[in-house]
Amino acid sequence: MPKIVECVPNFSEGRSKEAIEGIANAIGNTPGCTLLDVDPGVSTNRTVYTFVGSPEDVVKGALAGALAASQLIDMRGHTGEHLRLGALDVCPFIPVQDVSMEECVVCANRFAEALGATLNVPVYLYGHASTRDYRKTVTQIRAGEYEGLEDKLEKTEWEPDYGPAQFVPSWGATIAGARDFLIAYNVNLLGTKEQAHRISCIIREQGAPRPERLAGVQAMGWYLQEANLAQISMNLSNINLTPMHVAYEAAVKQAQALKLSVVGSEVVGVLPKSALIAAADFYIERDGLFILEEEQKIRLAIDRLGLNSYKHFEPKEKVIEFMLHEEDSEPSLTNLLLKDFVRAVSNRTPVPGGGSVAALVGALGSGLSSMAALLTYGYKRYEDLDPQMRRLIPPLHKLSHALIPKIDADSYAFSHFMEASKLPANTAEEKERKKTAEREALYNAIAVPFSVAKDINTLWDTLKDLAPIVNIQCLSDVQVGVRCLQTAVWSAYYNVLTNAKNVEDAQYKDQILTDIKAELKVMEDASKTVLGLLDSRD
Repeated sequence: MPKIVECVPNFSEGRSKEAIEGIANAIGNTPGCTLLDVDPGVSTNRTVYTFVGSPEDVVKGALAGALAASQLIDMRGHTGEHLRLGALDVCPFIPVQDVSMEECVVCANRFAEALGATLNVPVYLYGHASTRDYRKTVTQIRAGEYEGLEDKLEKTEWEPDYGPAQFVPSWGATIAGARDFLIAYNVNLLGTKEQAHRISCIIREQGAPRPERLAGVQAMGWYLQEANLAQISMNLSNINLTPMHVAYEAAVKQAQALKLSVVGSEVVGVLPKSALIAAADFYIERDGLFILEEEQKIRLAIDRLGLNSYKHFEPKEKVIEFMLHEEDSEPSLTNLLLKDFVRAVSNRTPVPGGGSVAALVGALGSGLSSMAALLTYGYKRYEDLDPQMRRLIPPLHKLSHALIPKIDADSYAFSHFMEASKLPANTAEEKERKKTAEREALYNAIAVPFSVAKDINTLWDTLKDLAPIVNIQCLSDVQVGVRCLQTAVWSAYYNVLTNAKNVEDAQYKDQILTDIKAELKVMEDASKTVLGLLDSRD
């Protein structure tokens, strides 16, 4: 897969259409860069740009945006609700796909060095790119803001990482760095700026210890004149510690304590799909809902978080997975029409082969069982079975979708093994590199079909409970589904056996053969029981 880095420069201009568009054009016209989002704020007088590309291209895109800004922004007259240090205030680089944090640190340094040298302005490093504890965070570096920068630059401890230690009135200073994915998230409040800030001081991580504090959350309050509402503005720096819905509910709780009304929320920039799915799963569990489809989960999250209340929230324009172009990715078997997939299997080529077919047949088997369960749910004649169906349907539905990526994964694994086998082996170093690549590719080619068998074997208890009560009209569908699952496990078994023949590590080889035979035995015993239960209903 191609390496993808996200860059989210924050420029101190949110009112001038000419400046906003000029910077956007400079970034968007940089070869290799895809501009995903431009989010200006009038009251904050700040615009957040989001774009992606290769590590080399995003550095060029960020520099192009900065050069445009140097002609379009003059900090000497800047005012706004948001804290700021310079015209290009913050410029983080974030790993998205097949990129390490270390590579993003390199991006930050290259950009900072180029910016400092080209515009002759001071640049500080933050986050993973910073090597000094007292200036790791944006908050630490931005203390005193633009107005205090001239005095700050005279202090030895605040000498910039790149560029001169001199105050440039029209620019200020820039903070560049590398960080994990962050969600800029604002909760809308029908109240005053001071009330919004009061709530932010209660829930943000910084401050005296108290139970209401949220880990990894920076927050402040401001008022948006153009929207006639206040906002609790948050940066969620670790959505695993504090997911978006947790931050929202915490703000709602504090607002209710002050007898204030929260009227939805806003995402500035883009966010990962997982943040919306996590929110949906929370509300599904809390409210006792039954929702399976990803599209419906996203709709639920948008509704519960009120993401349409201030600005329209369009998932295709805000969710990063939906926005990334796929033309640079490896060809996907799952994007083929059914007839074309069958033709691809029947061609005189080794891929797609038995492993891909195993994953497909397994997905069809669990899908058929899910269909039969769904056709038992929601009907008045089976109303007494609804609680049981709510429990049985999710694992069947989930696996039918989870096995789809493994159709491609098996094909990729074989292709990567063939690529490794073609590596040069003229020197001792090349021979060792080739041997390592072949071993890693071979183990992956074993792991994919093995995981298919193991995943399928998680369904048998569910199917044992479904078989006696499923809609009698769907009995044959479940029977066919079980036979598909049997075939998928057998197919996975044969693929593991074939690939294991090339394994040199005797201990690993013995273990994987023992494990796959155990999975085969689990399938045979469990499927026999399920089929017996289904046959008894004929």
